[in-house]
Amino acid sequence: MTDTTEPAAMPIEDYLARGGQLTSPANVPPRYRGELLRLMASFVDSELAASAGFADTVNAAPGITARIAASRITLEKADHAGRVLDLMGDFGADEGRYAAHHPWADRLPRDAELGRARHGDDLRLAVFHYPISGWVDAVVMNVLQGLAAAVTLEEMGKVSYAPLAEVLREIAPREKRHTELGLTGLAEIAATEEGRAAAKASIAYWRPRVADSFGAQNSARYETLRRFGLRHRPNEALLADWTTSVQRALAPLGLD
Repeated sequence: MTDTTEPAAMPIEDYLARGGQLTSPANVPPRYRGELLRLMASFVDSELAASAGFADTVNAAPGITARIAASRITLEKADHAGRVLDLMGDFGADEGRYAAHHPWADRLPRDAELGRARHGDDLRLAVFHYPISGWVDAVVMNVLQGLAAAVTLEEMGKVSYAPLAEVLREIAPREKRHTELGLTGLAEIAATEEGRAAAKASIAYWRPRVADSFGAQNSARYETLRRFGLRHRPNEALLADWTTSVQRALAPLGLD
């Protein structure tokens, strides 16, 4: 059972290790605050970059249903960023400047090799620095990254900062719907030999780049986050879950 009683004399790490939760910025110690804000900023930056990237694919959609799906994904990812950015505002973040004064649509060359490294002056996952090339590529990226988001949001929905955990649990079903829309589109693409060939080429491109987004194995930073209740399972466990979900999604389409 989760202990939601605020800590009194108990050391904060002991309290959080017992499953305790913090409920407002007033109760957050400095080191925890820094890690929490980094976690939230990475989510916000990734969602804003994802939304900006998918916006360019709307006009490439092959039909009205696909165009509506791409528009919905673009809109809702921006909304998800806004929900978490509101929580950052409670800690003093300049919400208006944060969202508007940054080139979220900027991408690196497609043949760039970032690995797990961050790049530039925002905290988006490295996968969101790569450009999308056409409709098939957008659908594949949406599916693979959407399956990764499901794994990540399940993990993040248990964070010890209760307001963030609540928002992420609300976001998770909508992100799942984005993946379902992508899988519908991918099934249509894979129905032809030409489509399967194009999809397989995109999968070969995006699969290792999405895998990198789970971070390094045996991460030293994971232990810090675990002590604060901001993480519960290591990177390699999340990567294994994603790998399984990708195989289950692609195999029936003849793409795994």
